[in-house]
Amino acid sequence: MDVIEYTPTRDQYAYTFGGVEPAMKVAPGTALRLWSDDAFGGVLRSIDDLSSDKVDLRFVNPQTGPFYVEAAEPGDTLVLHLVDVEPARDWGASAAIPFFGGMTSTDRVVTLQEPLADTTWIYELDRDRNTVSFAARHSDHRIDLPVEPMLGTVGVAPPGGEVRSSLVPDRFGGNMDTPQMRAGSTVFLGVNVEGALFSIGDGHYRQGEGEACGTAVEGAMTTTLIVDLIKGGAPGWPRIEDDAHWMAIGSSRPLEDSWRIANAEVVHWVAELYGLHTMDAYQLCSQVAQVPIANVVDANYSVVVKVAKALLPTADACDGIHADLRARAQSLGSH
Repeated sequence: MDVIEYTPTRDQYAYTFGGVEPAMKVAPGTALRLWSDDAFGGVLRSIDDLSSDKVDLRFVNPQTGPFYVEAAEPGDTLVLHLVDVEPARDWGASAAIPFFGGMTSTDRVVTLQEPLADTTWIYELDRDRNTVSFAARHSDHRIDLPVEPMLGTVGVAPPGGEVRSSLVPDRFGGNMDTPQMRAGSTVFLGVNVEGALFSIGDGHYRQGEGEACGTAVEGAMTTTLIVDLIKGGAPGWPRIEDDAHWMAIGSSRPLEDSWRIANAEVVHWVAELYGLHTMDAYQLCSQVAQVPIANVVDANYSVVVKVAKALLPTADACDGIHADLRARAQSLGSH
């Protein structure tokens, strides 16, 4: 399978979903290898680089794209199979940003608390050992952590001509920040506009569930993916399938509404997959679902509801497209 490679220049970065002209047109079945910058645009390179001096929150999470998918129309299902997600730099950065994060006063959770200290951490990547090194700022502690690359942002243009910040997750995808968005996963997104106009970015070398401080180990990424399209059948919210799980992502505030959205999406998906009545699917999912929190720091919070395939009879979603894409990916070096 041939691969189209694309690396945007800085003036080609997109900072919104919607409202951006496509970088190129691609046909369903196309394989792309895309370079994306880190959430900070590469400006935090040492512990002396502070977010208050270097980072403009209007221009974070630079997106690579968008890409116009031929024949994609509203109501269709865009399918993206992540073949490989590979760190593109030998370092990543994380930061505590004033008035941003899950454990500080913010513009929506307002207190009299002073902002937490503006602090930057740099994580060195060891490719041979496949680790990143946490170096404490207030002691001599160093801890090596496994690299677990993922994409923080994957999304399409919203409906109705809306333009949404690349900091926002919603039903169009966007800044969901789930570690489930990794190599081997197949993502299903509802198409809202002609061409779908999908983009990706916000690579993380690793991230804990919740992304508590508001930033992961942010790093530039090279992502290889296969684009496909299913006519009709658009899911209401983003879905993910990997070899082990069926998953859905809900994004909203408060956090329980994110869970309700994702839980409803999984219930309907399980009912569809197994020919169950909705009430029976609801009961079944109540006993088998797991609920990792993706993020509690973005403009909306994101929750993943996942069901282990091993607990259920064998089933195929969308005529087995995940398995088909996994097979096609082998020629591209799939994990």
